[in-house]
Formats: sequence, structure tokens, C-alpha cells
Amino acid sequence: MPHMKKGKITGELKNKSKDLMTVEWKNNQVVMIDQTKLPGKLVFLRYKKYEDVARAIERLIVRGAPAIGIAAAFGMSLAAISSKAKTHTALLRDLKIAYDRLRSTRPTAVNLAWALDKIMSVATSKTNVEDIKKSILLSALNMATDDITTNKKLGLNGAGIIGNDEVILTHCNAGSLATVTYGTALGVLRAANDMGKKIQVIATETRPVMQGSRLTAFELDYYNIDVSLIPDTAVGYLMSKGKINRVIVGADRILKTGHVYNKIGTYQVAALSKRHNIPFYVAAPLSTFDLSSNVNEVVIEERNKNELMKMGNKLLAPKGIKVFNPAFDVTPPELITGIITEKGILMPPYEESIAKNI
Repeated sequence: MPHMKKGKITGELKNKSKDLMTVEWKNNQVVMIDQTKLPGKLVFLRYKKYEDVARAIERLIVRGAPAIGIAAAFGMSLAAISSKAKTHTALLRDLKIAYDRLRSTRPTAVNLAWALDKIMSVATSKTNVEDIKKSILLSALNMATDDITTNKKLGLNGAGIIGNDEVILTHCNAGSLATVTYGTALGVLRAANDMGKKIQVIATETRPVMQGSRLTAFELDYYNIDVSLIPDTAVGYLMSKGKINRVIVGADRILKTGHVYNKIGTYQVAALSKRHNIPFYVAAPLSTFDLSSNVNEVVIEERNKNELMKMGNKLLAPKGIKVFNPAFDVTPPELITGIITEKGILMPPYEESIAKNI
């Protein structure tokens, strides 16, 4: 039976005890870390227009499923504040334009649509223009607060499965930089570390945008957690040598069947884990679950070919060749040991445990 186990501001990295705040609301502006500048510089950007937030999501200035959901919710608040509408009908029309633009930015991560739908639901429940604007901001702020609380609960639930002196591999980035702060997969590692468990983390580079080397390695080092970086192609080698005890990754979408959509390369890591009898866990909040879509309905985002063709201004491949650059893949449920959530750890068969607990 299924069950659950219970402007720009540049900062120096001086106070490593302070949580990285990836996205927040300050003085009627959205403030976010520019993740394209990491690990070299910790730069904060301020946005006053929802269109700028949309472009920030597209350009990966902010990324990670929970973080882009909160960023989009704040973007809707910017749209509401800037609207000149005098009637609730006109304001809803302006909000729908912003909703469509923000929702189009990245198609695979379900948290984006989840957050935008919640904001529109709040907006349509009111009739007074000022009430709508205030309710949207309050809802977005509550989402941000809930994200932190949720991830800390999730982290504690997952930390219980980690033993002392374990070596844990993670792929892509599912930490503070993928959420408002704290993280999902990395939140589990932070919680284990805070419990005094001695752990080592192996981070894959996560090509082609290098979220592992640029973000995960930066973040774990920032929080003083032992981290080593490896090429994506070294995963099988380390597993075959018995160097990995456990794998924990995040997710951008989880279906009711237990299929997990995450950064491209996750499926390969899961398959290698199965081959070498290494537990493979996914850590994600309930907002990441999509209970209505089927596997063949989910759009896999394909990103710009230059992510593969170039490194900065340096050309890495012959001009004019064909490029296929999917951002995500899907890991089937039979490769997944457990799914860590804020409610507990879902165990197979997932179709039953998800239906019962989500």
C-alpha cells in the first residue's frame, strides 16, 4: 500500500549566515538576484514593470520552478499597480494581458501557471479596483512567505533519510536560488547539515547553462556545505566506483502518475542510479504537482541554440549546424525511490500515494 514517511545593487559575499533572497517585494518593486552574473558577482536587480519581470524569467535571471512562480505573482502586482483602469472590468482586461505574457515565458514549470492562476482567481473575486490591487499584492506576499515555510518543512522531512557521512549527488539547482530562499533538494541537504550530519555533496555541472557549477556549487559553498563539482559525464563513473550513496534532485512538474519533469539530464542520472542500486529521490512542494496533464500533453521547452553553440562570445561548434536544446526531460516513476514534499515522503505506487495525499 502507498504510504508516507513522516536598478542594480551589487553585494559582497561577507555575511554567509544570511539567507540568499532570490526574489522579494520592496517599495513597490520586484527585487531579484541576477543569476546570470553568478558566481562572479552577487547582483540584485529591481523591476517596476511586469514586462521586465517576464523578460527576466525568459533570460534565466530568475529560474527554478518555485522562484519563477513567485516572480510572476509579483509581476501581476506590478501590472495591477501600473494599470490606469477605473473599473474592475478594465483592470481585469489589463491583468489578463499581463497574465498571458507572464505565462508564455516558460512552458514546462507548473508553478508558474499555478501562481498566475491563483492571482487571477483572487482578482476575479473582487469588484472594487483598489480592493483588487491590494488583494493581488497580499496574495503574492503570502505565496512568498508560504514558499519559505513549505521548503523548511520539506527539508526537515527529507533530512531524516540522510545518514551521517553520506555522499549525495544533485543535478541542476534546487536551492535558495530556485525558490524564494532555502530550497527544495538543497533545502534537504541544508536541513541535514544543520542537524549536524556530516555530508558531502557532488554537484553536476548541468550543461549547457551550467546551473550546477555556477549556482549549486556557489550556493553550497556560501552555506559552508562540503561540495565537489563533476562533469555531467562523470556520474556513471562515480556510481560504478561506489562513490555515491544517494541522489536528491528537484522538479519543475510532477504528474499524478509520478512522472517527474526536471532539468535535462535528470533521466540519465535516475537510470544510472537504478543500474547501481542507489536511492533516487525527488524533492518538490505540492505546488509542483500537476494532477490534470498526461505525459504526452506536457510541452518540453526548447531553448536558444546559442546555449550550445557558444560560450560567451566564443563559438564552440560549426556555424549552421542543426541544434536540439531541450531544457527538461521526464523521469518515469519506476526509477524514483521517493518524492519528498512538505507533507512527507510519497512512496510508490505513486498513482495511489499522490491521489491520497496531494
